[in-house]
Amino acid sequence: MSAFASNPDKKVSRSAALFEEAQRYIPGGVNSPVRAFRGVGGNPLFFQGGEGAWLIDEDENRYIDYVGAWGPLILGHRHPAVIEALQKQLTHGLGYGASTEAEITIARTICTLVPSIERVRLVTSGTEATMSAIRVARGYTRRDKVVKFEGCYHGHVDGLLVKAGSGALTLGEPDSLGVPKSYTDQTYVLPYNDVDALEKLFAANGKDIACIIVEPVAGNMNCVPPLPGYLQALRDVCDQYGSVLIFDEVMTGFRVALGGAQSVYNVTPDLTTLGKVIGGGLPVGAFGGRRDIMEMIAPMGPVYQAGTLAGSPLAVAAGMAMLNEIQKPDFYTLLTQRTSTLMKGLQDRADAAKISFTTNQVGGMFGCFFTNEAKISTFEQVMACDVERFRKYFHVMLNNGVYLAPSAFEAGFVSAAHGEEEIQLTLNAAERAFAAL
Repeated sequence: MSAFASNPDKKVSRSAALFEEAQRYIPGGVNSPVRAFRGVGGNPLFFQGGEGAWLIDEDENRYIDYVGAWGPLILGHRHPAVIEALQKQLTHGLGYGASTEAEITIARTICTLVPSIERVRLVTSGTEATMSAIRVARGYTRRDKVVKFEGCYHGHVDGLLVKAGSGALTLGEPDSLGVPKSYTDQTYVLPYNDVDALEKLFAANGKDIACIIVEPVAGNMNCVPPLPGYLQALRDVCDQYGSVLIFDEVMTGFRVALGGAQSVYNVTPDLTTLGKVIGGGLPVGAFGGRRDIMEMIAPMGPVYQAGTLAGSPLAVAAGMAMLNEIQKPDFYTLLTQRTSTLMKGLQDRADAAKISFTTNQVGGMFGCFFTNEAKISTFEQVMACDVERFRKYFHVMLNNGVYLAPSAFEAGFVSAAHGEEEIQLTLNAAERAFAAL
């Protein structure tokens, strides 16, 4: 696919009709809130397929995709190796509710590529991974309190929906009804990238804190990297007070680097949660880490965790195909270079149009912010960005064939399928978008 088929003046009639029909049966017409376009206005698109770096909607409009199914499609849509692996597994069956050799293969691969993970348990979603990691951390420490950070989202776990990111921010509801206060009473919330606040909390309450859970690169209040030394400060207080450090790498694991964000910043967590890439686009998650902590889990220990569909043969097959591809030489070097080219091009065009704008990037993960700030590193800065300007930008980009996350609070992703042509077409669209602003 080498050119836009989208027409800025074409009514997205079938998507609109499907959305109307969906609302009759599905709450809000969507099965995940951020898909509803509430953060940008208008009706959501319905897609029929994808190929490489492109998505095709139900009206045959084509878009360069920077969502990538929210991260896992690091190779792009319908990569031949992934499709072949799925087709092969389909000839053997969908699932068995029992163990397979493929589970050992992917577990060994994860433990090899992420040295902090000595033992790993497969689950079916990122939410399940974070929920389970916190449970085992509490069981290991015999403590109840958890520390999380403003704007970091760890799935819809009851005790963590406090100042959460992702769709909660998009909807303007950082907390959720239906969560008993007694659950969130066990959660301390700190500002991200603030070492002083961290040290003060632990000085006062460290003996009661089971764990810290953090996105090492925040991706659910857009893309916000850690400041120098911040992740090490988390490691230090956990060591000092005997708490467990959990890196939520559901988004960053195998996405920003082969060893995840922990390899980029050279900080070793006790537990890591994974998802996205390890399923190749299919529903999957995992949590793993130190052997002594992970052996607290049943059947070896008293912390119960189970899942009928955990280790799905289809998800494992797709995930292994993906993991094999990303281990090829220079994969991440090229991915980072393409993303850097895109970010520089966007910044240059914003500057030329005299638009207040800045970007963040870690590997193939990026964030764009309409702000006067030179760089964004805190939740407060994110919330002060010009959301209305982003909404206008989003729709001009969409009308020019570029599909961005429909929220000012979500990170974007470049895949290996994004070539020079797709990057240039994106920059051409951005030039028109900045001119319109």
